[in-house]
Amino acid sequence: MAKERDSESLTNGSSCSPVVSIGMPLFNCEKTVANALRSILKQTFQDWELLIIDDGSTDRTREVARSVGDARIRMIADGEHKGLVTRLNQAIELSHGRYFARMDGDDIAFPNRLRRQVEFLTENPNVDLVGCGVLVFGDNGIALGVRHVAENHAEACRRPWAGFHLPHPTWMGRMGWFRSHRYDAKAIRAEDQELLLRTYSTSCFSCVPEILQGYREDQIVLRNILRGRYSFTIAVLRHFFERKQYFTAFGGALEQCAKALVDVFAISTGLNHQILRHRARRPVRTEIVECWSDVWERVQDQKEAILSCVR
Repeated sequence: MAKERDSESLTNGSSCSPVVSIGMPLFNCEKTVANALRSILKQTFQDWELLIIDDGSTDRTREVARSVGDARIRMIADGEHKGLVTRLNQAIELSHGRYFARMDGDDIAFPNRLRRQVEFLTENPNVDLVGCGVLVFGDNGIALGVRHVAENHAEACRRPWAGFHLPHPTWMGRMGWFRSHRYDAKAIRAEDQELLLRTYSTSCFSCVPEILQGYREDQIVLRNILRGRYSFTIAVLRHFFERKQYFTAFGGALEQCAKALVDVFAISTGLNHQILRHRARRPVRTEIVECWSDVWERVQDQKEAILSCVR
């Protein structure tokens, strides 16, 4: 049977180049993608294009995405499952915008996310990549906490062998930077950390401290965590070995191994929810909870309208 191959605009699109291109690779996200899409459509900044790249989903992800009619949305689907890194590089290659932004199919952007990040990059021409504050929520929409993020380059790169507090789903950066620094397919489950490690000495990272993104995290999959730690460990060894910083290389590798042991213990003893709350780090202030509740309710209302179109 021939594999599905199509590249389409969900409605007739404009040829004008947008300010922001949003890359959204999807794989089996039929239950969450409607919320993610509505959060993009509700942005206060409207000069964007959204590239939905389906990675061979076997559920109704494509049908749900196609039900949203907007001239700024393009869907690319070839019926193959190639993985997140390949799809991110594909989205970068196909983008037309001045800036490239990340968005996952199970997260929710606050209405001002794009506007605030575009303003920041415009006002700070030396910055290549900017993240934003993150609220962690569960599948039921309950706020679990606020993730720690680094607010400037020095803070983000203080301990590069240990990782960078710049959450991947919140990234927006200059298109030239992304095209000069592609994701490495070998860094499985650590593609963002490996990219930051490879570029931090010649780039400038920053973060809008405001909470502008809802990050869905309701469970920990041990296999994924261990693969990510292994990939990042290899990247740390390679990076610091090339610079003959052997002590830092081995110290970073040992730190990742220690963290992996903690993850194994926590999940094997059923403490994974405590780990989730620890990773969220800070409690959520009342005003942020109220703002999040309003965002959640708005996308939920629209989600039902979208899903009714594919039933």
